[in-house]
Amino acid sequence: MQVKKDTIVTFDYTLKDEGGNVIDSSKDHGPLSYVHGSGNIIPGLENGLEGKSATDSFAVTVSPEEGYGERDESLTQVVDREVFGLEGELEAGMQFQAPTENGVMVATVVNIDGDDITVDGNHPLAGIQLNFDVTIVDVREATAEELDHGHVHGEGGCGH
Repeated sequence: MQVKKDTIVTFDYTLKDEGGNVIDSSKDHGPLSYVHGSGNIIPGLENGLEGKSATDSFAVTVSPEEGYGERDESLTQVVDREVFGLEGELEAGMQFQAPTENGVMVATVVNIDGDDITVDGNHPLAGIQLNFDVTIVDVREATAEELDHGHVHGEGGCGH
């Protein structure tokens, strides 16, 4: 069976940046499964999987526009430490959810200078070309319940 809309695709992958550095790999946590055509993975990768079959191995290069977007420097700002309302120490790399007029955004602390805390609302992979090595493990038809819920169910459903 080929990957097409409303199929469940299970695949192994290794994700590398332009320099060949490994960013993520399914070797660390097992294959990824998703409903094809439901927007559960980045568009460039989903497009690259279209039409492939189980056991196919291939590379997919995803531009920032088809991945996590270009970096938006307006999403980096300096805020006062008291905005965090924490009693513990802040450290670079910590992530927080921040309410915005467009919903909740995840912001990463990128610099600490006394009470001036620089946060970045860009996805950590924004602006980066992504290089995937992919092997399709399985392709099957999605069940009606999976399509209704928009995600893959394991044996026995998803519990809701």
